[in-house]
Amino acid sequence: MDRGTLLPIVALLLAVCSLRPTSLAETVHCDLQPVDAEVTYVTSRVPEGCVAQVPNATLQVHILFLESSRAVSELELKIQKSTQNGTWPQEVLLVLSANKNVLLRLQAPGIPLNLAFDPKMVIFQGHPGINTTKLPPLTTKSQLLNWADTKGPIASVAELNDPESILLRLDQAPGSPSSCSLEPLMDMGHTLEWKPLTPASVRGCRLEGVPGHKEAHIVRVLPGTQDRPRTVTVKVELRCASGDPDAVLILQGPPYVSWLIDANHNMQIWTTGEYSFKIFPEKNIRGFVLPDTPQGLLGEARRLNASVVASFVELPLASVVSLQARSCDGGLQTSPAPVHTTPPKESCNQELLLSLIQPKCSEGVMTLVLKKDLISTLRCTITSLTFWDPSCQAEDRDEQFVLRSTYSSCGTKVTDNVVSNEVVINLLSSSSPQRKKVHCITTEGLSFQLGLYLSPHFLQASNTIELGQQGFVQVSMSPSIPELMLQLDSCQLDLGPDADTVELIQSQVAKGSCVSLLSPGPGGDMRFSFLLRGYMVPTPTTGTLSCTITLRPRTWSLEVHRTISMRLNIVSPGLPARIDKGLVLPAVLGITFGAFLIGALLTAALWYIYSHTRPPGKREPVVAVAAPASSESSSTNHSIGSTQSTPCSTSSMA
Repeated sequence: MDRGTLLPIVALLLAVCSLRPTSLAETVHCDLQPVDAEVTYVTSRVPEGCVAQVPNATLQVHILFLESSRAVSELELKIQKSTQNGTWPQEVLLVLSANKNVLLRLQAPGIPLNLAFDPKMVIFQGHPGINTTKLPPLTTKSQLLNWADTKGPIASVAELNDPESILLRLDQAPGSPSSCSLEPLMDMGHTLEWKPLTPASVRGCRLEGVPGHKEAHIVRVLPGTQDRPRTVTVKVELRCASGDPDAVLILQGPPYVSWLIDANHNMQIWTTGEYSFKIFPEKNIRGFVLPDTPQGLLGEARRLNASVVASFVELPLASVVSLQARSCDGGLQTSPAPVHTTPPKESCNQELLLSLIQPKCSEGVMTLVLKKDLISTLRCTITSLTFWDPSCQAEDRDEQFVLRSTYSSCGTKVTDNVVSNEVVINLLSSSSPQRKKVHCITTEGLSFQLGLYLSPHFLQASNTIELGQQGFVQVSMSPSIPELMLQLDSCQLDLGPDADTVELIQSQVAKGSCVSLLSPGPGGDMRFSFLLRGYMVPTPTTGTLSCTITLRPRTWSLEVHRTISMRLNIVSPGLPARIDKGLVLPAVLGITFGAFLIGALLTAALWYIYSHTRPPGKREPVVAVAAPASSESSSTNHSIGSTQSTPCSTSSMA
């Protein structure tokens, strides 16, 4: 056979060999069954949602529809703003609509947030420390959207099924439409990411005819609606009794996805796109072209000599994927087959019940209120509810249990304005009682002061400020208790119904460049300064400065909130004497009028002298005055002009 005939035959054989893995992938036999592995993920895809760009809005509205399959669920909600410089709305309105009871842990540091929700459905774990609004009785999704649209432009809407955690970012979304229109299976992009409460369905199988004990873990990420570059972090934890497993990790996704791998064992990596390791994130390694079907990926595992597919999972486009396999010895750990028995009655959720134990203290009494509908929702039956002293039983009222104790009874103790006791709950489903130590803060005997000063030395308080003047504010507590910390949450200056409210501090953050947070005073007093805008129409004459503060002990995670305020007199700018020198408005006006009167009298006197010292003779026009007289007249005219400038300047300043 000559060389010309041999070359085409060799090329054909190579082509057949290159097609062999694909053929195997399509014909491999693997019966996928549930396995004992767990995969959780964080995704930006929601069942229904939308994102809009509202760059110039003073109020930004975000809406979350929480659909839960459980009677009571816990949710961690974080709200973040961009780390980059940019313009931010003066306020963010977050609307929460829940179909079941939700215990909410909220984190929104430095964000001017107003939260609208139904207090019967959403319960905070701890005080949110933000402004809250009660939702009106709205029965449909469209009604809630219409109500929210009256408050401001809607920046995002998302419906979530059984969320465990949510991260909402307030960044503007370039390229998004100017209005929010709901779309099914929406990719929220950078705006929202969430973690479902229920792990993904994980399956596995044994690959017939492959010897050895090599296992494969396959993660397939499905394409999203937005073809933008993104990185998926994959965390793999294989719990092996000894040594590293003989394993391969196969990651398949859209071509715009790259992978950041964090694994606790050495393993073979087989991915689409590019990948890097957490220990060397800057070193990117080019991946391979992999099949985009389940059968194709199973065939790829067999081509890599894997005898077992220890885990196979398909996920929506995610940002973080966590895989945990409980064994890695080359065997297939299938989930135990379900036993068909009568399902046991769900037991009381004691952890959530104890989280509802949050007493309040006021007027010498510690009070704990537990609503019966929430207790029933948690499937709990309370047989007794007492303080540390068992003789202090709770009152069984129509819709709630009420437990009360004075500060001097039922084992209650008071130390440094912190009231402490212990709540004991006996449940029908438990043989032993549940105990929880409780604390709250009493402000009895404490007073809070709000003072305005006109110098940074904070020496003499004032209740008057001039437009365009810098004011210095101090918030103090007496007596000063080292064990209690004072925190400044928000401050505003209300200038009446005809002017806008001036926001000074929101969520412990200064608003704008004219407000500055200062170092605390010697006694721990909170301080800040602000520059009042100098030109307002209409010009305000009075205002109300109010601040919301939080008081919390250094050793306990509890807090109490108070609002204090003071009335201010506001003086128009430009008067010749400053108000902080001891002059009030009537005195300033008197000085101004006196200066004008003196100027007028001096002008009249000079004119009288001029008219009586002229040489006798025929009066001539001013333009025809002789040279010697002209010099005299020039000097006189200069004096007249100088005298008249004082009231003009004063008038213009006033």
